[in-house]
Amino acid sequence: MKLILANPRGFCAGVNMAIECLEEVIRIFGSSIYVYHEIVHNKYVVNRFTNLGVTFVDTVDEVPENSILVFSAHGVSPAIRQEARERKIRTIDATCPLVTKVHMEAVKYAEAGYNIILIGHEGHDEVIGTMGEAPESITLIETPEEVKDLVFSEDDKLAYLTQTTLSVDEASRVIRALKEKYPHIESPPKEDICYATTNRQEAVSELVLKADLVLVLGSQNSSNSKRLMEIGKSAQKPAYLIDGVDELIPEWLAGCETILVTAGASAPEVVVQELVQHLEDHYQAEVENAVIREESVRFPLPKEIRSLQSK
Repeated sequence: MKLILANPRGFCAGVNMAIECLEEVIRIFGSSIYVYHEIVHNKYVVNRFTNLGVTFVDTVDEVPENSILVFSAHGVSPAIRQEARERKIRTIDATCPLVTKVHMEAVKYAEAGYNIILIGHEGHDEVIGTMGEAPESITLIETPEEVKDLVFSEDDKLAYLTQTTLSVDEASRVIRALKEKYPHIESPPKEDICYATTNRQEAVSELVLKADLVLVLGSQNSSNSKRLMEIGKSAQKPAYLIDGVDELIPEWLAGCETILVTAGASAPEVVVQELVQHLEDHYQAEVENAVIREESVRFPLPKEIRSLQSK
């Protein structure tokens, strides 16, 4: 059996920053701290921090007054920030800078009187946070078919934004439909889908034709991980999204000569290596590292953490 390891895979710069931020908060303040939603969408990462004593919450009123609350990589709405201030909670913002960019674009367009069409998945933490910046100005859509139901006119000022972790191909189809219906619609100066999402999708798209099976390491609530699995399926290959080797079903491997392994942007490399070790030990897998693109992006920790580190 041959095992192709897709590169790039796994942690992106935003996830690295958020996890490092939370680790530093624990080091400085101890582990009796709170995180609004999951720090990143990955079961392994969340369980590790839970075992250290961190409490993950879904509402601000779960956080005692005068506690420390870390905002996750996916960002939060202004209403959540205000609620935390009212409860005298000290907050530390681990929002990915690329998500912050989308928030700022939403505010800019809304203040200029635009109707904003946000392309994204309803209920996703990032989408909820972005829509909270200008709820009266933002309309959420997900598919090209939904464009038909939009009722804006050619006189309306329109702009579109996208969730950072979308499928590049799917987002492109929605954008084409928007531009066909509304040729005057404006777009952000630089696309919103993040570099890491694009790179990981590119790697799978290029390598999938060499494989009989695609295994994606990542959690079910990870949008970018699901997109990687969908690329495998769209190439007519069996593709599965698993948190780790414990979820691997041996029957999937029957008759497979070549397996493509990748990991979503919030999946740690340790779960990849556990899977690789298992396939080497039990299936005599020979590993090939396939590098499609190099990455060197790194985001600094939040200013508050950096100032505390220097004391």
